[in-house]
Amino acid sequence: MSEKRKIRKHFVFEGRVQGVGFRWTAKFAAEGLGLTGWVSNKSDGSVEMEIQGDESSIARMLMEIQNGRFIHIENIESQTVPVEEGERGFYVHGY
Repeated sequence: MSEKRKIRKHFVFEGRVQGVGFRWTAKFAAEGLGLTGWVSNKSDGSVEMEIQGDESSIARMLMEIQNGRFIHIENIESQTVPVEEGERGFYVHGY
């Protein structure tokens, strides 16, 4: 059985994404799926996140976030960024 290829994605989420448990929903989902990275509120009201793992687990995490009770994502910007070897855990940053 081959190991799934690790990727890293950078996201910016816009909509009702601050003050609704977005970052903690992301942390819980990431840890449950064995993903690493970080999430942070931005001063413009959006949320920024980098997530690392296999593509299918990242897609599942995004679905879990979008199903958050009070979260309403209106726009997602996404780009692939270099993998950070040796990264451990998923961290919540910001205010």
